Amino acid sequence: MADLDVLPDWPPGTVAVLSTGAGAPHAIPVSTAQRAGDRTILFALARTRESLERLRADPRCALTILAAADVAFTAHGRAAIVEDPMAAAGRVAALRLEVERVQDHSRPTFAIEDGVQWRWADDDAEAADAGVRAALQALAP
Repeated sequence: MADLDVLPDWPPGTVAVLSTGAGAPHAIPVSTAQRAGDRTILFALARTRESLERLRADPRCALTILAAADVAFTAHGRAAIVEDPMAAAGRVAALRLEVERVQDHSRPTFAIEDGVQWRWADDDAEAADAGVRAALQALAP
């Protein structure tokens, strides 16, 4: 598998999968991941998430993104808590993933045509998610 030099772009709100260790492997969907530089991703986790506790114990993690326009990669690195609680959204913590490796999953034998199709079923949850993503954007360099 080839590695990429920098993170590709992906649409806001793309569902990613965060995988953590600090015990048996643990994976959860994350809707707030956003590119904040060539090798930096910002994302938020609810302060009650097991994944947040796992990252406190062991910051190594991987974030997998399968999006439209043939974007398929896993960012491997270490996550650090930037704000806990996040000033703009107290129910979540803001994290920065410093990416050490970008594993490219694209192949000439197939094409990624679409990512996970999802939507918020609750208007308040949708507004809260948009607020968290906006607050993360404000933390970007």
